[in-house]
Order: sequence, then structure tokens, then C-alpha cells
Amino acid sequence: MNWLYLLPTQLGDTAWPTILPAGTQEIACRLQHFIVENAKTARAALKWLGHPTPLREILIEQLPEPLTPADIDRLLIPLQAGHDVGLMSEAGCPGVADPGALIVRRAHELGLGVRPLVGPSALLLALMASGLDGQRFAFHGYLPAREPERGKRIVELEKESRHKRQTQLFIETPYRNTVLLDALLATCHPETLLCLASDLTLSSEMVTTRRVGAWRQAPRPDLDRRPTVFLLLSAG
Repeated sequence: MNWLYLLPTQLGDTAWPTILPAGTQEIACRLQHFIVENAKTARAALKWLGHPTPLREILIEQLPEPLTPADIDRLLIPLQAGHDVGLMSEAGCPGVADPGALIVRRAHELGLGVRPLVGPSALLLALMASGLDGQRFAFHGYLPAREPERGKRIVELEKESRHKRQTQLFIETPYRNTVLLDALLATCHPETLLCLASDLTLSSEMVTTRRVGAWRQAPRPDLDRRPTVFLLLSAG
């Protein structure tokens, strides 16, 4: 059987042996067909992995926007023709907070083989390191960029966390991290637990969990342009 391999990639510039098993790297380096979120990022990732084939000779198909059913079927033609294909996100794990999930779903509908490979997921790494509830959690993507919508959404997430005893995960465009942190500290209950997980797998990695009241008293961390996962758990 031929496989659609779900290929995790780096979250930063850390050397691949630090964050990927050798088996993942070996499979990636023998593939000649790729479906990717971003072609430029994918080429950099293949170079990072030490792919032996010149990049100009590798078939790299970028996911179009919007992604239509016809696009999906076209992208899966090499797999149906007998080639193994790698699916790559812009960073981390494909199919998780990633448009590649639609490719995976269609592969299942067509009866094609899907095989996930081991590698870094910022969301799971953040949850692991947070000390928050890992039994019940939900990822909410991006919160509204402006007030009052952002504040209302934070109130909703905190209330949902309290009722479901559920850890809430979300992210922000890195240059707006500080604004989101300010909104969380202004809105959340002092006893709510808040974790900031920045630059995961990098030498500058920072993961810190405090109650909101303690965050208000502590010096604010520098989150500017640092990829960060925010995690919230109501203590109510």
C-alpha cells in the first residue's frame, strides 16, 4: 500500500535530531511528492532534514486558498497513482489546527492509507508542560483581535472552563501576544490559572504557569514576535 504520510516539521531552527525520531527523518528523505501549507517553508524544512534530492526535482504542491473539493482530489492524484506522499504543515503537526485535515479526510473517504509520523506539536507540548488539566481540554484557535469582542470571548472561555473543568488553549499572531496577555490579565478572575508557553523546542523556550493574580504582580514576560500558546483553567 502507498501512504499519505503526515510529516511533522520544526517549530524553529533546532537541529532535527533533537525533536524528530530518525525514522521520521528517513521517511521524509525518501519521499518525492509533497502536499504543503506553504511551499517556501516546506523547502526550508526539507533542507533542514537533509533531503538528498535537489529541491527543484521534488514535486511540492501548495494548498490553494480557498481549498475546493476539486483541488483536494487533484492533490491526491500522485497517491492514487502509486506514489507515497508527504503532507506538511507550516510548522508542527499537519492536520492539527491546519487546513491539511481536509486532505486527510478525503484520503480516508477514498480508502487511501494514512500514516501519522512522530514529531513536535506545540499544543500538546504546551499542555504537557502547563500542569493544567490534560484530561479535558479544547483548542480554540485565534481569539477576536479587537475589543470588546476579545474580552467577551475570554469571559466565555473562562466560564466554560469553570463549568466543564476544561483547559482552554488558544494562540495569537505573535506581534499581538502582549495585547492578548493584557486582555487576559484585565478580564480573568485572579484565581484562574494561566500558562504561557513560548518558543517551544527552541533554546529560548519559556513555559510558566501562574494564577492570574500572581501574573498581575509579576514583571510581564517579553512575548513580542515569539510563537506562544496560551492555556487557561478556571479554578472556580
